Amino acid sequence: MANLKEVKQRINSVASTQQITRAMKMVAAAKLRRAQERILKMRPYSQKLTAILDEVVSSMGGELEIAYAEKRPVQKVLIVAMTSDKGLCGAFNSNILKTTSGLVSNEYKGKDVTVLPLGKKAFEFFTRRDFRINGDFFEIFKDVSYEEVRKIASFAMEGFIKREFDEVVLVYNHFRNVATQDITVEQFLPMGSLNTSGTEAKPTDYILEPSKEYVVQDLVPTALKTQFYKAVLESNASEHGARMTSMDKATENAAELLKELKLMYNRTRQAAITSEILEIVAGANALEGN
Repeated sequence: MANLKEVKQRINSVASTQQITRAMKMVAAAKLRRAQERILKMRPYSQKLTAILDEVVSSMGGELEIAYAEKRPVQKVLIVAMTSDKGLCGAFNSNILKTTSGLVSNEYKGKDVTVLPLGKKAFEFFTRRDFRINGDFFEIFKDVSYEEVRKIASFAMEGFIKREFDEVVLVYNHFRNVATQDITVEQFLPMGSLNTSGTEAKPTDYILEPSKEYVVQDLVPTALKTQFYKAVLESNASEHGARMTSMDKATENAAELLKELKLMYNRTRQAAITSEILEIVAGANALEGN
């Protein structure tokens, strides 16, 4: 049985760890509230913009060829993997890394694949392994803003137009709630919903000025950048939700461990007292016998 000093040291150590995990949970909760507000405000805008674009394109009946919707044989692929900069958020990062590695090894096996890591964990993971990566944007989560995300989206879009990539895929955690984040593999380019060749024009209630073509050419890049920004916000909110849940569980586990250690401490203390009493009694009996 451990002595009292060792048990006391373990109690102090676990109590200190519990204070840290509780503080990290509170910080994650504060960050989550802000991130959740941003994604909840972004979703309706992104969905409405996509709906408008789909209706306008459908009304044209394939009259306009859209470069971002061009489908061609897939030989060169860009995979954008979104993780966090820090750990202590459960399986948040490992799920993304495992999914991305699976895509490279299975679905895109034999293809020319480039990984664009967003987040320090993804950058470190793919740098240590035999992956071709572009590490220009991995620090995006230090300050998530539309302007910074727009640069990354523009890089992917320009690469697609220049035929440097035949397909661009986003791998991220979709934020459902604090305790649930869904791994999402989303095709960013080509824009499948805009493949309208051979379809009949559908009537629309929109009045478009100066022309449908002009509006579509302006809307498509905006819609793509908004889609990319929404994915980054989803990942950011998911990270804070995963960390908050993880730290909450860690705090609960520390409380359970403290309970067990205190019980062990009391038992050890009682055993030591009992042992001292027995020694005293044995000494007294020996003196009486003499």
